[in-house]
Amino acid sequence: MRTALMALLLVGAAMPASAQLTAPEQRMAATVDAEYERSVALLEKLVNQNSGSLNMAGVKAVSEMMRAELEPLGFTVRWEDMTTTGRAGHLIATKKGNAGTKKLLLIGHLDTVFEPDSPFQKFTRRKEAGKDEAEGPGAGDDKGGMVVIVSALRAMQAAGTLKDANIEIVLTGDEEDSGDPIETARASLIAAGKRADVALDFEGLSVDGGKDMGSIARRSSNSWRLTTRGETGHSSGIFTPEAGDGAIYEMARIIARFRTELPEPNLTFNVGLIAGGQEATLDKDGIRIEAKGKTNIIPSIAIARGDFRTLSQEQTDRVVAKMKAIVAAHAPKTGADIQFDQGAYPAMAPTTGNKALLAKLNGVNRDMGLPEMAALDPLKRGAGDISFVAQDVDGLVGLGTVSRGDHAPGETVDLDSIKRQAKRAAIFMTRLSREKAE
Repeated sequence: MRTALMALLLVGAAMPASAQLTAPEQRMAATVDAEYERSVALLEKLVNQNSGSLNMAGVKAVSEMMRAELEPLGFTVRWEDMTTTGRAGHLIATKKGNAGTKKLLLIGHLDTVFEPDSPFQKFTRRKEAGKDEAEGPGAGDDKGGMVVIVSALRAMQAAGTLKDANIEIVLTGDEEDSGDPIETARASLIAAGKRADVALDFEGLSVDGGKDMGSIARRSSNSWRLTTRGETGHSSGIFTPEAGDGAIYEMARIIARFRTELPEPNLTFNVGLIAGGQEATLDKDGIRIEAKGKTNIIPSIAIARGDFRTLSQEQTDRVVAKMKAIVAAHAPKTGADIQFDQGAYPAMAPTTGNKALLAKLNGVNRDMGLPEMAALDPLKRGAGDISFVAQDVDGLVGLGTVSRGDHAPGETVDLDSIKRQAKRAAIFMTRLSREKAE
């Protein structure tokens, strides 16, 4: 009895004075703290296994590490092979709880941008100036997020709330470089979204101006290829009725009009690759152009590659229509064609349902004694997997760890953020799992 009382007092002392957590919620918070080093050890293990998107064996190895964490928590785990799309596959874990309550979909990813030939391969922890951090490939994106999932679920199990929750977890193996066709690569995630009542994305927490932010929206990611053609001949004839403007001036006309006529709120667009001349050829991966020409020859062809990002499908459709209209207004004696790549990432619009979820998360923040989280400007968040389910289910992004330098050597995760995020997630998921399904 005395031991139990002392434990309760210690839990209470660990929480801020303003906290209004129930006894099970305090137990969750205490469990996250008590298992902190266990969580860091799991992160180190995950990071030290290379799982670049193209490293199929490595992605599968990370999935087995996650299987070993999830099955003891009562999840039924299966591997969905995706070799037909050129990628390893996805880990899908399910656990049934009380009938009639909300079904939660947790989203993360097994892969990183760092392939086996990257010089950046190992987890390195450092404690200095009051900070506990670690460098490593995918330490934040998204192996830190997967550790938050495991830590939160362990806390729920310790508090007795996990058994009642309906949860499905989808950890994709190709978030950083999706398999093809994307309709196949994301079919299981989309199906999971249709089954769910809430989607929670465990990619990194956004911190803006030192404040934790709530992400209720993500923009789309769309790529395009523009090819222009013109009459070739001696450069002395440029702009004449017989020769026209040539392919490069036609390309310049289009790109200039994109710059002046496309801008609108929440839209960005970029030209990432361009070349032209007497000859030009784009490689099969769409990342290299070989071109040749001379200063005294009117160029017959020019090629450009670029992208654009929007906040809704309606905005995407509008931008596509504008781009097509600009391309169609040809300069003299030229032609142009724009193609939009298959496999675009859709947008996650800031819906009323997403805003309501953030309000509920802020209820958790108040009860934990943490500041409320304002909605992040969607221009500060890139595309991600949750967007594939955003048309079917309300969702939030950013339940993973805090990190910096993602996608580059030196990627660094704030290890202490595992505790903050796992506590938030465990309490939030417990409360959501008790709500009646609509």
